[in-house]
Amino acid sequence: GVFAGVPFALKDFLPSKKGWKRSYGGVKCLVTTDEESSLFCEVMEKAGAIAVGKVNAPSYGFRGVTDNKMYGPTSTPFNAEYNSGGSSGGSAAAVADGLVPIAEGGDAGGSIRIPAACCNLVGFAAGTGAIPMVNRPDAYCATDPFCLCGAVVKTVDDAIALYKLMSVHNSKDPYCNAGLRNPGELDRRIHDSEKLKIAFTYDFNIFEVEEEIKKAVKNAAGFFKTGGHTVKNVNFDFKHSSEEFSELWCKGITVDCAIELNHKKAKGNDLLKEHSDDFPEEFIYYKELCDRMTIEDLYQFNLARTDVLDNFEKVFEKFDLIISPVMCCLPVKNETGVITKGPEAINGKPVNTLIGFCETFITNFAGYPAISVPAGLAKENLPVGMQIIGKRFDEATVLKAAKIYEQLHPWKDNYKIALERM
Repeated sequence: GVFAGVPFALKDFLPSKKGWKRSYGGVKCLVTTDEESSLFCEVMEKAGAIAVGKVNAPSYGFRGVTDNKMYGPTSTPFNAEYNSGGSSGGSAAAVADGLVPIAEGGDAGGSIRIPAACCNLVGFAAGTGAIPMVNRPDAYCATDPFCLCGAVVKTVDDAIALYKLMSVHNSKDPYCNAGLRNPGELDRRIHDSEKLKIAFTYDFNIFEVEEEIKKAVKNAAGFFKTGGHTVKNVNFDFKHSSEEFSELWCKGITVDCAIELNHKKAKGNDLLKEHSDDFPEEFIYYKELCDRMTIEDLYQFNLARTDVLDNFEKVFEKFDLIISPVMCCLPVKNETGVITKGPEAINGKPVNTLIGFCETFITNFAGYPAISVPAGLAKENLPVGMQIIGKRFDEATVLKAAKIYEQLHPWKDNYKIALERM
């Protein structure tokens, strides 16, 4: 197989290898045994790879950093005082540190792309339907926002190789359209010579962004111009603020977890009452909000999704891709004594500490494919990530752009640069 003998790691969140233990991201009262293997694990083992262990994640994957009450924070290997990002932060740290060359990721708001940015890696989140997500008893869960599966890797070629394995048809996923994929056609499109028309934004006109992030991503996007591609600044006209989007995302991502806990409670196992200390306080807060949600809340959530869809589609009428920062700030410093969160403010303006410091989660409202690629190293050896977003069902152009950028601005030397600075 294409990954014969390659060791890989699995994310300690959703079921990933039958018979192995998982903790839902460090929630002690939820420790259980996987009853099935994930698609990532299945295709990797079929391709000859070897699962060697599980890696850390935040509880329920509910934040853009990795920290929990069982295992503590996970650091970026580029500076151990700072977090690896989340929620696939253990995966990114393991790959960046050379423990394994590939590790599982799941992305419901940037959980593949954010840690990739914090660890100088490639994080590809294929769009809705490209990689099947089979869920039972509710086949339609993991769609509010859309949850995507994949991995973090060091090179675009590795991302492409894995995508070819995982992009398979499965009729048990009602959104799956992977049966339309043709590996030969994918390769042709990735390597064609047609020039790209790229829309560039620092902030989607709603996010606060640190100047050092702006500088790094602008410089990275400029490499496309040297390759003869068009890069133009664009404006967005969202009806929602970043805070409103963040709040709706936090509610949406909590719904399925809240339902699961309520079902356990109905059967006499009230985990939040008996083991409340095992859960992050922010999760409990949003779980209680979900319990009080009404049909109006559902309507407001769908209005936000429509806002994203309409704005992105308007840009995609003229451009092939959208480029932005992955994060609005540099990787955050690990906390001691409390669970690590994102910054409370950027440029003096308040942000949602769970996801509002990232520019990734809005793509999950509508299921666009996107990839994070390294944009360089900032102060304190901290990596910066650039996000490339494609049209719905157009993973090929996203991967093409990432491959072009990798050739124009390779990031393998960042490891050497970081070591020299240490």
